[in-house]
Amino acid sequence: MKVKFYGAAGEVTGSCHFVQVGSYRILLDCGLIQGGYRDDLRNAEPFAFDPTMIDAVVLSHSHLDHCGRIPLLVKRGFKGAVYTHSVCREMCSIMFKDAANIYRHDVDTMNRKRARKHLPPLEPLYTQQDADQALKHFYGLEYNREEEILPGIRIRLNDAGHIIGASIIEFWLDDGRHQRKLVFSGDLGHKDMPILRAPAKIARADLLLMESTYGGRCHRPWSESMDEMGRILSMAAQSKGNILIPAFAVGRTQELLYLFGKYFDQWNLGHWQIFLDSPMAIEATEVYVKHSELYNQDAKNTLLNQQRLDALPNLRFTRTTDESMALNRISSGAIIIAGSGMCEGGRIRHHLKNHAWKRSCHILMVGFQAKGTLGRRLVEGADNIKIWHEDIRVAAKVHTVGGFSAHGDQDGLIQWLSGFDRLPQVCLVHGEASAQKALQEAIDKQLGVKVGIAEPEQEIDLIAITPHRH
Repeated sequence: MKVKFYGAAGEVTGSCHFVQVGSYRILLDCGLIQGGYRDDLRNAEPFAFDPTMIDAVVLSHSHLDHCGRIPLLVKRGFKGAVYTHSVCREMCSIMFKDAANIYRHDVDTMNRKRARKHLPPLEPLYTQQDADQALKHFYGLEYNREEEILPGIRIRLNDAGHIIGASIIEFWLDDGRHQRKLVFSGDLGHKDMPILRAPAKIARADLLLMESTYGGRCHRPWSESMDEMGRILSMAAQSKGNILIPAFAVGRTQELLYLFGKYFDQWNLGHWQIFLDSPMAIEATEVYVKHSELYNQDAKNTLLNQQRLDALPNLRFTRTTDESMALNRISSGAIIIAGSGMCEGGRIRHHLKNHAWKRSCHILMVGFQAKGTLGRRLVEGADNIKIWHEDIRVAAKVHTVGGFSAHGDQDGLIQWLSGFDRLPQVCLVHGEASAQKALQEAIDKQLGVKVGIAEPEQEIDLIAITPHRH
């Protein structure tokens, strides 16, 4: 009975943890490694395990750094079931389709160049057909219901409050001689987030795998972030330019639309044209609208008052490429929300190429930016960026509003951890080294518990952990 780390160990992306119970082998997540070009190449490398020997995948949520290599896993021989929340399955169908389209487009572009050099063509990481095949393996579950997924292995999903359908996962493991309880936090939401509920409290565990994305910092209070957003919108209106918002299609985009509706008058948004320029985000928004049963009470009340997520009077969905290209002819008064959230692909790169060199432009960063990404370089104040081999001088004003994060901060993570009846053994995953070290020290200081930090391919023997009574 063991746990081994094959991703999101010493880094944020590529979540993938291996659990063995007797003869059964399970993956917790199977996500894409995100960052720069070298990280993209790592995704195509052979898995560190034989996909044909994996009996099941348990998926925490539908962000690509957690689910994005499942189609590749199936393509390479995985035959088992993927267990996740039913809404997460809906979201994955959207995410996989978009990823497959991006891979196809990128490979087509590269192969045209390779053909001119008489080089053999490349293949995409996976195709739409691969994505469709992967979805046939998904089995949708609901929150707060125990399910036996394999003999001696039971799971229960709990609301993680991160994005819609995201889960904290409890595992009860029994190999016939030993029983242990494992908890995987997945990604934990930020307390008092728009739309979604706070992360569920878990009472007990023998071993906890806990995310640490923002373990080294504390978010600003929501009220300060709302005030800052208002000031940025006012400043941008005075400069008579456009606002570009790189946003994750699932979660962040829906929160922004919700807040734009809630603060429509206070932020003078009636003076702007607002564009959601992402087919994937548009589909994801439709899923959010459909599943109000997962909202927090404030959002449910807002929905009852007819302020739907997609009901801003000046909001326009731009689905087609031609509609997106037309936005670049608007020189002033447009708020353009587009993916990808880290500026590594998607339509936001076209908008950056056309507007980042303008002093009147404002770029609003509202999400985590991994090392090596274009978004991270913008946040760190890059004077020049390169998009499709073209150098662009950044004259736009770049704003970072960290309070919009969908991840719990250091205080939130420690507060959630302190909710256990008895503190379990903890191993930190899904974080950069500096954030993990800071969180490790803070937990030791505040709770008097020494926690571990996962390392790539590190193995933890669950039998060696003294069990609690459950």
